[in-house]
Amino acid sequence: MLMVKIIKTQNILFQYLIWHFLEMPGNILKTWKNFLKFNLNYFSIHLLLRTFFFPWRRYRIPYGKGFDIERYLEAFFSNLIFRILGATVRSFLILTGILIEIFIILGGMIVFLGWLLLPILLLAGLYFGFKILI
Repeated sequence: MLMVKIIKTQNILFQYLIWHFLEMPGNILKTWKNFLKFNLNYFSIHLLLRTFFFPWRRYRIPYGKGFDIERYLEAFFSNLIFRILGATVRSFLILTGILIEIFIILGGMIVFLGWLLLPILLLAGLYFGFKILI
């Protein structure tokens, strides 16, 4: 409440500087953090790592009762294929999630630094624009 009263008594230039360099960078950082959390949750990277060698979609062929070598080998190799398929798909999803996470980090850096440099770019654009006219 005190900050609002202080801001209302300042002139518009100081209000703009406080908004541009104090308030908005905090909002940009919060938004950036939310994008990073959403991506980790969307791809469930921690869950995929925990269940890396689980069978794909919990497909499982039972071994049956008794010991029949043909049925046992068929179930063993089928279950092995399901586990390999699960690990392959999960590794693809993990790599995709990590790559998107890297892009979000780089994009957030560009947005954050671009926001901080925006007034300088505006002034430079005005200066060089008027320089071309004259």
